[in-house]
Amino acid sequence: MARFNTKAAKTQPTSRVTSTGRVLRTYQGGRGSERDTRSELFLLSVANFVSQQTFYESGADRDDRFATLVRELAVTDPAWTAGLLGWLRGEGNLRTASIVGAAEYVKARLDAGATDGPSNRQVVDSVLRRPDEPGELLAYWTTRYGRNIPKPVKRGVADAVRRLYGGTSLLKYDTASKGYRFGDILNLVHAAPDPDKAWQGELFQYALDRRHHPDTAVPPASNRVLTAHRELMALPVAQRRSVVTAPDGAERLVAAGMTWEALAGWLQGPMDKAAWEAVIPSMGSMALVRNLRNFDEAGVSDEVAARVAAKISDPAEVARSRQFPFRYLAAYQHAPSLRWAYPLERALGHSLANVPALPGRTLVLVDRSGSMFYSRLSDRSELNRADAAAIFGTALALRAADADLVEFGTTSKRLDLGAGESVLKVLGRFGDLGGTDTTSAVRSHYRGQDRVLIITDEQYAYSHHGDPTEQIPAHVPVYTWNLAGYRAGHGPSGKAGRHTFGGLSDAAFRMVPLLEAARDADWPWAA
Repeated sequence: MARFNTKAAKTQPTSRVTSTGRVLRTYQGGRGSERDTRSELFLLSVANFVSQQTFYESGADRDDRFATLVRELAVTDPAWTAGLLGWLRGEGNLRTASIVGAAEYVKARLDAGATDGPSNRQVVDSVLRRPDEPGELLAYWTTRYGRNIPKPVKRGVADAVRRLYGGTSLLKYDTASKGYRFGDILNLVHAAPDPDKAWQGELFQYALDRRHHPDTAVPPASNRVLTAHRELMALPVAQRRSVVTAPDGAERLVAAGMTWEALAGWLQGPMDKAAWEAVIPSMGSMALVRNLRNFDEAGVSDEVAARVAAKISDPAEVARSRQFPFRYLAAYQHAPSLRWAYPLERALGHSLANVPALPGRTLVLVDRSGSMFYSRLSDRSELNRADAAAIFGTALALRAADADLVEFGTTSKRLDLGAGESVLKVLGRFGDLGGTDTTSAVRSHYRGQDRVLIITDEQYAYSHHGDPTEQIPAHVPVYTWNLAGYRAGHGPSGKAGRHTFGGLSDAAFRMVPLLEAARDADWPWAA
C-alpha cells in the first residue's frame, strides 16, 4: 500500500512573509507572532508613510525601525534589499520610503565596507523616478549625515538627472520653494549632460543660470517650451487674463508648460471659471481628481465637466496614474456635485483591477477598530486605514461568487450586499466598532467557507481561544492583509494555508488565485 505518494500528501503552497515561531505580544495584548527580518521590513515598507504617527507607534519610532531594518539587510542580504527598494518606487508607488531606504542602504554598506551585491550607485538611481526626487534624496542625506556626500550617491543622482531633467520638468519642479534647486544639484553631483541628448547641455547651463543669475538667465532658443514660458512671464499682469480668455488660450498655456499650480500665481488673481477651463485640457487625471471641488466652486461648464469625467474614469488613465484606490474615495467624499459620483465609481473600479473574482464561499473580515481610525494614511490624505480596509474588503466581497462581508471591532456585524451594488454605496454602511476582538469575529462568522480574508492592522486583543487563525481548520487558507506594518502579527504565516500580504494597493490580491492554484508566491519583484 502506498504510504507517502498519495493525493493527500500534496504540499500546500507557501508565501514569503514568514513567522519565526517566536511569540510576541500585540499592542492589544494578544498572542502575536514574530516575523523574520525580511518579512518585517516588507510589511513596514508597504504601509509606512515616513514620519507618520500611528495609533501604537510614533512617526520617529517607525522611521527608526525602518532605517534599522534596511541597514541590517543592506549588509546581510543586499540583492533582496535592492530589489525591495526598486519595487517600492516602481510598482509599489511609495516615493518617500524608497528614497529614505536607498540612502540608508548606501550608508550601511559604506560603513561596513561591503562590496558584494548591487552597487550603491545603481540602487540610488533605481529609486529616482521623478525630476524632483534627486533633490529629495540629497536633502535627506545632508539633513541626516551632513554635506559630505559620498561618490556613489553623487553618481547615482547624476545618472538620474541625465534621465529626468528636461524643459517641462524644470518649469514644474525647479521652484524657489525647494531647498535644492536643479542648479544646486548639478553643482553638487557634477552631472555632465547625456551625450545622446544634444539639447541637454544648454538646458543644464540654463538651470545653473536661473539659480545663480535669475535676472539675466535666458532659456535656450531651441527649447520652445521654455521660450514660450518666458514670453508669458514677460507679459504685464494686466494683460495676462486676456491670454486665458482668448480662443487659443488653452493652447498657449500648454505650449508654455504652464501647470495649474503655476497659473494662479501668474495671474495674480483668482482661479475662476475661465482660468480652470483653459488649464483643464493640460491637467493629468489625478490633478483633475484632486480639484473636482474647485471646478464646482468656480462653476465650470457641463461640457468641460463631461470631458473631465471621461478622462478620470478612462481605464488607461487610471492605470497610468498608478494611484491607490482610496484616492478616489477621498475625491468622492469631498466633491460637492453628484456629477462626479459615477465617474469616480468607475475609476475606483478600474483601480481595483487586481481584485480577483474568487470562486466558492469566502469570508471577508474588515477591521473597524479604533486603531484603524486613529491616523490618516498620509499627510495629504483625509482617509485612514479603516477606509482603505473597507474599500478592499467590499471590492473582494462584491466580486466573489459567494461572500460574507463582516466588519469587526469589539463586536462584529455582517453587511448585506445587493446585486450590482457600487463599492462607494456600500462604504457608507461601515461603522466604528471600538476594540479589536478578531478571534471572536472569526468564531462568530466562520461557517465552513472555502477561505478567509482578514484586512487589519493585526493588533488584536487577547482571547483564551487563541489567535484568529487558529479558529479556522488547517486545510482552509487564511489570508491576512496587513495595513499597518507593526512588528507582531496576529498569527503565523509563511507556512501551508496561512499567508500575510501588505500594502495599500490591490496588487497583493493577485497572490490569492496563484496560491490556490498550488503555486508558491514569491516576493513581488521576483515573481
